[in-house]
Amino acid sequence: MNYRTPLARARGLGSAKEGTAHWVVQRLTAVALVPLSLWFVVSILMLMRADYITVVNWMHAPWNAILLVLLVLTVFWHAYLGLQVVVEDYVHIAWMKASVIVLLRVIAVVLTAIGIFVVLRVAFGS
Repeated sequence: MNYRTPLARARGLGSAKEGTAHWVVQRLTAVALVPLSLWFVVSILMLMRADYITVVNWMHAPWNAILLVLLVLTVFWHAYLGLQVVVEDYVHIAWMKASVIVLLRVIAVVLTAIGIFVVLRVAFGS
C-alpha cells in the first residue's frame, strides 16, 4: 500500500535511498578513527621531546606514513559527513543548502590533498 499522493510520486519526493549508506560510512569512519587517533596520540607523546630529525626519521618509516595518510583521509571524510548532516538538517533554503554542501566538499578535498601531500613529501624526503 502506498500512502504518497500522486503529486508526490510525480515529483519524486520521498526517500533518496542514501541515508543508510551515509549513516554506515559515518559509523565506519568513527570506528576507524579510534585506533588511528590512539596511535597518533601515543606517537606524538613519544615524540614530544624529540628533535626535528628524529620526527622526520619517524615519518620515513613506511607504516607511520601509511597510518598518517589514513588518519588524514579518515578525519576529513568523517568531518565532511558530519557537517553535511548538520547542513541538511538546519539549512532550509535549497540553493543555500546545495551551495554549502558543495563548498564543504571542496574544502574537505583540498584539505585532504594538502594533508596527504605534506605527509608524503616529508615521508619521501624533500
